[in-house]
Amino acid sequence: MLRFTPIRLGKLLLRDHTSGVLHAGDCVGTRAGFSTGCRGGRLEGKVAIITGGASGLGRATAHEFIRQGAKVIIADNKPEIGRQTACELGPQAQFIACDVRDERQVADAVDFAVSHHKKLDIMYNNAGIPGPIFPSSIVDLDLDSFDRVMDVNIRGTVAGIKHAARVMVPVGSGCILCTASISGILGGLGPHSYTVSKFAIPGLVKSVSSELSRHGVRVNCISPFAIPTKFVVDQFSGLYPGADPAQISEIVKGMGELGGTTCEESDVAWAAVYLSSDEAKYVTGHNLVVDGGFTSSKRLAMPMPMPHQGD
Repeated sequence: MLRFTPIRLGKLLLRDHTSGVLHAGDCVGTRAGFSTGCRGGRLEGKVAIITGGASGLGRATAHEFIRQGAKVIIADNKPEIGRQTACELGPQAQFIACDVRDERQVADAVDFAVSHHKKLDIMYNNAGIPGPIFPSSIVDLDLDSFDRVMDVNIRGTVAGIKHAARVMVPVGSGCILCTASISGILGGLGPHSYTVSKFAIPGLVKSVSSELSRHGVRVNCISPFAIPTKFVVDQFSGLYPGADPAQISEIVKGMGELGGTTCEESDVAWAAVYLSSDEAKYVTGHNLVVDGGFTSSKRLAMPMPMPHQGD
């Protein structure tokens, strides 16, 4: 059971039941162990939206953003989990219901940030779905399922970039991030629909950064290695029938190439902090790969030694 410690808020805000917004004043406490922000952090004073921020990599990034001094709006299509996450992260977090397939809801999330905080510094387009793992053959691909994956992973990301740019370009600054994947670097690491969508993200980043760079808006993406979040464990469960979540987590951790360590949610969160901070002020159009060298090479089997002439 979670333990809550009381917090004092200087101003209480009310929930807007029509928009699905949860404000800091709705929370009665914050979970012990979560920081409510630090002065002088790398994102001090910045305002961020994280789509898909209620769990997994989005939640871990929201936690780190807040620890670095940012205010974070969690935009997610799971209201119950999203509200709970916002409460646990403390008064620097807010929740707004947002299904990225609906452009209007994405626009509303951006407008909410501007109306409440007068600006939007960081838009992290993190929401995504894997689509079904089976059937694995392109011959049997269900194109309706393919369209659903594209709606979330590509169309939802485009909507996030579009509406973030709408408010960032006039002020001449801002950072837009997108979650890509190592499945968008090498083929065969995921289902076709998911892989195609993640291959598109770095191309989208290159295309948009070529326009927005002249307006002072940076656009980058992060391609993480597989991390045993619920998202990944659910995806791998179809490949290992009978294995429990703990066993699947160990399988995923054992897939890495970098000896002595494994990829964790915090590794992606720290990458997002760097790209969102002023330390990356001259970095745009970049795909930051966080994979411990997994996609750096494709090893061939050791060849048999060539026979000497005359043997």
